[in-house]
Amino acid sequence: MNNLNYGGPVVLVVMDGVGLSKNTKGNAVYQSHTEFLDKAVRNCETMALEASGEAVGIIAGQMGNSEVGHNALGAGQIIKQGISKVEDEFETGKIWESKTWQDLIANVKQKNSTLHFSGIFSDGGVHSSIDHLFRMLERAHEEGIKRVRVHLVLDGRDVPPQSAEKYIAMLEDYINSFNDDTIDYRIADGGGRMTFVADRYESDWSVVEKGWNAFVHGKADYYCGSALEAISEIRKKDPEVQDQYFPSFVITENNQPVGIVKDGDSFVYFDFRADRALEIAQAFTYEDFTPFNRGTENNRRLNVYFAGMTEYNSDTHVPEHRLIEPVEIHNTLHEFLGNHGVSQLAIAEAVKFGHITYYFDGNSYDKYDNEEQINIPSDTKPFDERPWMKAVEITDTLLDKIANYKFVRVNFAGGDMVGHSGNLEATITAMEAIDIQLARIAKKVDELGGMMIITADHGNAEELVDAEGETKTSHTTNLVPCIFYDNTENRGKYELNRMHDAGLTNIAATIANLLGFSKSELPESWRESLIK
Repeated sequence: MNNLNYGGPVVLVVMDGVGLSKNTKGNAVYQSHTEFLDKAVRNCETMALEASGEAVGIIAGQMGNSEVGHNALGAGQIIKQGISKVEDEFETGKIWESKTWQDLIANVKQKNSTLHFSGIFSDGGVHSSIDHLFRMLERAHEEGIKRVRVHLVLDGRDVPPQSAEKYIAMLEDYINSFNDDTIDYRIADGGGRMTFVADRYESDWSVVEKGWNAFVHGKADYYCGSALEAISEIRKKDPEVQDQYFPSFVITENNQPVGIVKDGDSFVYFDFRADRALEIAQAFTYEDFTPFNRGTENNRRLNVYFAGMTEYNSDTHVPEHRLIEPVEIHNTLHEFLGNHGVSQLAIAEAVKFGHITYYFDGNSYDKYDNEEQINIPSDTKPFDERPWMKAVEITDTLLDKIANYKFVRVNFAGGDMVGHSGNLEATITAMEAIDIQLARIAKKVDELGGMMIITADHGNAEELVDAEGETKTSHTTNLVPCIFYDNTENRGKYELNRMHDAGLTNIAATIANLLGFSKSELPESWRESLIK
């Protein structure tokens, strides 16, 4: 053990989606009135951390995201994952050699059925990539698949908020190059990711149900002859609607949906990130399924060969069939502290609960006996309508519990979830709401004789306008803050280790050091601590 000994807890605060930028235009972090954070930056030890690209195990230049960010925070090591791992398997051709791909194709050929694809439809690279879809369409064509249907989960969040037309035109041009008298590749339906298919953490199963009803029953808010026609019609009614909130639509021909999913079909969900893919995977694969009525006899599972790009839950191993085997993360901070008997509390609202638990803990929901995880239900309205989100409720609960634990981790979602709206004023409000709660937590931490590290998992709120002055809703590649709030006598016992490549993966060793563990006691796989 080292000579650091706190009477109170070590608290890790993740301000989700709060990066650093010198540009003030469209910068909700800069423009917000954040009295506590401003004072902390002046009076506390601070540094900036890498939270994107190779520093968090994804491809160089790729913006960070909440999944890899929390993985990095909790893992203490750089693990190749997400888009980086998928790209490797496409490049080597290993994906085509997988039993899952071969079984998908064989099923369609044997049953003369349809191969379906769905996932978040853009080149954002956070949840999925349109390039992966194109490569699978090309391979399916090479392998003699005659009938394909694509179900679009429009993005407008990791890419410009009104960019669906661009991606649809790209897809239609691509599949039209295959089509002839014997080949039939088409778009079947679509909708925005926040209203259609891509719910996460069971926040709102009606979102998944809306996608299911389009996929399986051909039911939607709009019926059109093509996807571009649907986009045009919906934009005429609401010119401001962002792609992420698009109502559902189904493509019809002779008043019949062109691409419903039927028994005997194969279905690929091509998201490589798990959180917005798990629930639709459950709807397709669970025998006993209760969140909504699937509209089948006795709510039975469809007889469809369903595959994910990868595994979406490493505890339940859903889905059973996946194109790429999942990343395994061992020796996490959560595991290390649990094995050493350190009491832990994790708390967030529903939209980020899986990040502060499942992803932080190395893609596992396992808990230790002296650990508590608290999920505060999120609003179901667009977050820019209630930009303070559940910051107050999170803090109220945390303050009631904090004295019982040695390590506390908490996520405040506003910078990211409101930032994704592109609404500057709302995101400023979100930042100000978080600042107030940080001041409340800091007061309690001081009373208990603890300390607090305030950081972020990636950027977003600091850059809501792009270089052309257009609204921006995606994450960024900017550095993120790391503030050491410590008013105890321990503050004079360490100094910051200002390494040139400091990143989120250095946090785990730092937390362990602050909890009294010396370098020799830590896993050899961990990166250096940020303190010395």
